[in-house]
Formats: sequence, structure tokens, C-alpha cells
Amino acid sequence: MAGIVGYGAYIPRNRIRSEEIARQWGKDPQAIERGLLLKEKSVPGLDEDTITISVAAGRGAVDRAGIDPALIGAVYVGSESHPYAVKPSGTVVSEALGIAPEVRVADFEFACKAGTEAMLVALALVESGRVEYAMGIGADTSQGAPNDALEFSASAGGAAFIFGNQDPLADVLDAYSYTSDTPDFWRREGEFYPRHGGRFTGEPAYFKHVLAATRAILESTGYKPSDFRHVVFHMPNGKFPLTAGKQLGFTKEQLEVGWVVPQMGNTYSGSSPTGLAAILDVADPGDLILITSFGSGAGSDSFVLRATDLLPRRVGRAPTVRSMLEGPRRYLTYGEYAKYREKIILND
Repeated sequence: MAGIVGYGAYIPRNRIRSEEIARQWGKDPQAIERGLLLKEKSVPGLDEDTITISVAAGRGAVDRAGIDPALIGAVYVGSESHPYAVKPSGTVVSEALGIAPEVRVADFEFACKAGTEAMLVALALVESGRVEYAMGIGADTSQGAPNDALEFSASAGGAAFIFGNQDPLADVLDAYSYTSDTPDFWRREGEFYPRHGGRFTGEPAYFKHVLAATRAILESTGYKPSDFRHVVFHMPNGKFPLTAGKQLGFTKEQLEVGWVVPQMGNTYSGSSPTGLAAILDVADPGDLILITSFGSGAGSDSFVLRATDLLPRRVGRAPTVRSMLEGPRRYLTYGEYAKYREKIILND
């Protein structure tokens, strides 16, 4: 049985509070916080992008796996904000981690579920016997247009997972995907900011796919919501995952550890994988874990995992998600944030 043998995450230290963005546009900060359940979001530094985030998360995964990185036979990076339109992020990541040159590399795109798609392919390669270890990464430095709802939630961060057959920290018991052509969110070539269908992104997009994928994997595995200790859904804001969990029969306590939305915006490809990393940081041996992602366009991936006895012994080898959320932070003014995210374009 293949499983996760190593994992790591990275969240930038730079933050901007929701109230700072709201003030800039004359909006009620308390209304924003109540509506989205967001207090602040992470912001990449001037020297941070999807590649650097992937490398940092990947190093944590290698450290927890305790393996020679050269044994990793595939590296897949899922993101909606790859730094290059033509040039893979994965080549830089695999080189920086000491995995190249004998490695399969590709970049994935599927909005906010690109990360779990990369994880699925990495898992499948290991299960097929083609490679001994494979790494799947979800990382982003998502953009939101000025004065758009996404500006409050489009943040930065990522998580990396190494899959293998030997000494897993969590066994993968099952995986399932549900996909349809639902144009709720898009960005055409050459456009700087994505656009979205407003409320259309909820019921016919997010909820349809998240609920369908989760129900299908529960039916496939025979588990009930009450069987799980921890659950994480994609977090485009604070309310959506709580609403989905309630409709599916999960409690807020089951969602609590992976629900890292209130302390950072979470609209990015590593959203649900980062929530999974937060869960693995605290899970006990034998705990059942459910993760369901969502990517606009649209689709969801679901995994059922079970923590092993080895997990608690490996957590301390790399920074935890909670330590990055609650550790040293630098809060930006809106002007600094605009500079960091290149929101002001100067014409020559």
C-alpha cells in the first residue's frame, strides 16, 4: 500500500490584514470578516514565488521522509501562478532539492486543485512501480484584482508530499476525482488578474463538486463521516468549507485543525494540501483523515488516509504549519502590499 512518506509546507511571513484592504476601498472591515471569516492573508516577499515556496515545502518533505532525494523519481508542481509561461517550475525545484537529473518532471494546472492533481499522479506512479518515490506539490502566489473579493483571500503558500511504499507516515486508502466543465473562474492568456462568476462560484461550482467527490469516496470506502478524526476541504474563504462539512455530516471539531482560513487567505493550489499538512502535524496513529480539494473550471479530488505509528516521530524534523502561522510575521500597509504584488504598473 502506497502512502505519504514525507511532507512539508511553507507560508510566507508577510501578511496583510483584511481590515487594511477594506479601509483602502471604503468597505466595512467587520462586514468583510463576518462574510468571509478571514482576518489576514499571507503575501509573498519580493524574492518569493511558486518555485521558492515549492522548494521550501519540498525540503520539509525530504527531511521528514529521511531519504536520499536522488531516489525521488518524479516531481510534479501544481499551481495557477507558475513564474514562467514557458519553462517548467519543476526543473528548478528538482535541481534545488538535489533530485535531478534522473527524474520525471512536469507542471500541472487546474486552478486551485492543481496541487492534489499533482499528488494523484505522483501516487499513481509509485503504485504502478515505475518509481520508488514521487513528489506532488501544490503552491501558489495567487492574485486578486484591486477592490475584488479575491483580494481578501488570494494568498500564498504551499505543501509538498512524497509518496512511497516504505515506512509511510500516512497510508492512502483510496482516492477519487469528480470533474465537469463549469466556467466559474478563469484567466485568459495575457490577462494579469483572474475573473470569476461571483455567486456562481458557490452552488454550481464549489459545492456541487466538493459534495459529489466526498460522497463518492465515502460510498467507495464504506466509511461514515463519524469515522474520521480530521477533515479538510478547499478553503476559498472561511464559510465554504464549514458549510460543505455541515451538509455532509461532519462536525466543526473534525474540520478545526485543517481549517486554517481565519489566519490566512487560502485561495491557492496548496490550500487543502496545506490543511492536510496541518492535520499530519498533530494526527495520532490510526486517525482517519479525509481531504477534498476544489479547482475552478471545475473539479474535486478526494483522498482517504490513515495515520501510522511512524508519523509522530517524524513531525519534528521540519516546521509545522501552526508554527508558520503563529511565528514571526511582518504586517504590510496596502501600499507595501501593492508594491509586493506589482499592482501598480508603470508605463515606460
